[in-house]
Amino acid sequence: MTRSRTERTNSEEVAENRAVSQAARSRRALLNWFRRRAKPLPWRGTRDPYAIWVSEVMLQQTQVATVIPYYLRFLRTFPSLERLARAPLERVLQMWSGLGYYRRARHLHRAAKIVQEEFNGRFPRNYDEARTLPGVGDYTARAVLSIAFNQPYAALDGNVARVIARVRGLRGHLSQLKFRRQVEHSLHALLSRRQPGNFNQALMELGQTICLPRAPRCPACPLRKSCLAFKLGKQESFPSPRPRRASETHFLAAAVIRRGDKVALVRGLDGGLLPDLWNFPAAFGRSRLKALLRLREKLESLDRTSTIEAKPLADLRHGITHRAIQVSVYPAEASGDNRALRWFRLSRLQRSAISQLTRKVTRQIL
Repeated sequence: MTRSRTERTNSEEVAENRAVSQAARSRRALLNWFRRRAKPLPWRGTRDPYAIWVSEVMLQQTQVATVIPYYLRFLRTFPSLERLARAPLERVLQMWSGLGYYRRARHLHRAAKIVQEEFNGRFPRNYDEARTLPGVGDYTARAVLSIAFNQPYAALDGNVARVIARVRGLRGHLSQLKFRRQVEHSLHALLSRRQPGNFNQALMELGQTICLPRAPRCPACPLRKSCLAFKLGKQESFPSPRPRRASETHFLAAAVIRRGDKVALVRGLDGGLLPDLWNFPAAFGRSRLKALLRLREKLESLDRTSTIEAKPLADLRHGITHRAIQVSVYPAEASGDNRALRWFRLSRLQRSAISQLTRKVTRQIL
């Protein structure tokens, strides 16, 4: 015997009310936990959209502990959006040097100029306008607008997706449209309209410190009572692992040209990588020998008097995104008359706009 339409409607209303009540309890538990346990990070306790924006850009694909000293130094150097917009790009990259993912710094600098010129020096309060800025994606726009302006936007990143997937028992990963929409729907239902900034920061911190990818600390989690993965005892089964892009092996030959207490560097690495940073002259090749031959050609184009030894000073490994790079470092000589070469004092090198690879080579051989 089928149920009547009224019975089905009543049943759906009961289920919906139960879901709303559960979301409210989870929301309160999360915000109470954050109020008691929130880490005293330097970008918290401010509503300055510029300071919050800088922190969100730096935190992309970078650990909190790594970001803190860079953030403090960056804001000491560029305490306002206007100061950042007026600064030369090389100075910005110098302050960013060592943090990696330098495109973030270039985008932040260019976006600051746009905000200064087109938005009267104020980060736009409108989502669509914020999204027009270089480097400001959906997540960054939502995070800044919710934290700085208390606007009801839920910010979704990998940590947040993991928390929601476990609470709701959702399988999949963020590159799958169906999974992303399911997570967004659940996140929207859970969002605190009164404290969206604290809500977003709480979920992010929960994913960073408690709801870990491996061995999550469930006894300390404020959402464990409503977590389906916890009830099933299958926390690590949610979300599904995201397919990893296969690592590509590359060979790179780099030349150390030294003159007294100075070394010669060039803009960029090779193949269009790190175009705004200073590097030891270098060249990629399909093998160690071919990389060395290309480096010789490159040095000769810079300085016809250059020479390079065949025996490397050191071999090391370095990673840039999906590239696994085997680096051989060779001693070389050049007259230094070519303008492409710039001479840096070793004592000042670490404070210059150099790449992480240059730092690594310097530590190992100089």
